[in-house]
Amino acid sequence: MNDLQTRLSETLGRGGWLAADEAGGRTRDWLDRFGERPLGIARPASTEEVAGIVAACAEAGVPIVPQGGNTGLCGAAVAGQAGAVILTLERMTRIGEADADAGCIEVEAGAVLSDLHSALDGTGLIFPLHLGAEGSARIGGLIGTNAGGSHAARYGMMQDLVLGVEAVLADGSVWSGLRAVQKDNAGYQLRKLFCGAEGTLGIVTKAVLRLHPAPARTETALLALPDAASLIAFGTALRREAGEFVTGLEFFCETGMELVLRNVSGVDLPLDSRAPFYLLVELTCGSEKVPLSEILEAALESGMEAGHVTDGALAMSEAQRAHFWRLREEQPEGQRLEGKQLKHDISVPPGRLAAFLEEAEGICEAALPGVRINPFGHLGDGNVHYNLSPPEGSNDFGDTAQRLGEEIGALAERMGGSFAAEHGLGRSKIALADRLRSETERRAMARIKAALDPEGLMNPGVIVPGDG
Repeated sequence: MNDLQTRLSETLGRGGWLAADEAGGRTRDWLDRFGERPLGIARPASTEEVAGIVAACAEAGVPIVPQGGNTGLCGAAVAGQAGAVILTLERMTRIGEADADAGCIEVEAGAVLSDLHSALDGTGLIFPLHLGAEGSARIGGLIGTNAGGSHAARYGMMQDLVLGVEAVLADGSVWSGLRAVQKDNAGYQLRKLFCGAEGTLGIVTKAVLRLHPAPARTETALLALPDAASLIAFGTALRREAGEFVTGLEFFCETGMELVLRNVSGVDLPLDSRAPFYLLVELTCGSEKVPLSEILEAALESGMEAGHVTDGALAMSEAQRAHFWRLREEQPEGQRLEGKQLKHDISVPPGRLAAFLEEAEGICEAALPGVRINPFGHLGDGNVHYNLSPPEGSNDFGDTAQRLGEEIGALAERMGGSFAAEHGLGRSKIALADRLRSETERRAMARIKAALDPEGLMNPGVIVPGDG
């Protein structure tokens, strides 16, 4: 055991330091593409212990990789080089009391998202971030990736839900910005620097999160639509009619529906007919006096009259609502069970979604004829998870994987969108960022990184290249 290992082991005590051989699945990312053998796993139980670990690593010149639930899809939460220390926040899970007057709550960065949801049951308040990995994703990781999820169009990204943070900086000093106010313009918005920084500027240890009133009424529908243009037209009309009540506007396609029905147990199609596209619509409001069902039914009637909706079903119970949501949320799992896949997380202005899907299909067919295309995502904000499976009868993508990723990402950028919508850059998209984003933008990021982490020890090789 070297000097740093001895120091960390003594500082953290029994169970607080794990040697690399004891690390288990913490050393590889969720997709098993990244992860070098670390020096070990540090499991601090307090901000003071985090600061001590960071200071010790800084003194020894050893890189630190912060890790939340390790559910990210870009490899940011595992070591990019051998001998780094992975610092997991899994022992820092305290969830404070909800402040109903201020509409906020203080939590430690290791708190699991679903546990936060459960803690708020019965309080009349909700934390409105929802995503497929909420049973294991932790608050610090969600801040680090600036997570979005299925309700971002109404409530915003993680950066819009974080009022304040406490963070340990690269030298071991602690910055406390745990201010429970929305308006705080006393200089640069430092709290937002950590949203999307993927642990490269410091380690978030606590956060003050913004809460919203729990809905008193919810109406949910699953719709069938004939084409992508109808998705846009109906979505625009619905937001115009019920914009302040639209909480979910999730789309997926027939390819994805077939993959889920074929590979995932306990699901079925609640519609009378199949269609090229499906749309999950959910309206919520905090007052029993708002006629949500009438608003939704009127919108569906107008959509059918215009030919934008060909079939639909309204959820008549919580069980039916959960089933509708499961069809959408099982899209990644249905495709994973089918075999190899390529994942692309892009965004385009919602009005250009149909054009994107058409041009992207042409790109894919030209590169790999017969490739199975499964676009799904968040219609309200234009976020598309553009996932691909090999052609029927084939087990892989040959030599087309990199080309497909680059051309699909470049298309999104040309359309005024982004090749990295909500999953971040991590280790998997650094080269793509260097090619698709301007030198000025990338240089500004490098300068911010250098200012807060001059030795380049905070999650090197993530966001900014050349330091890992």
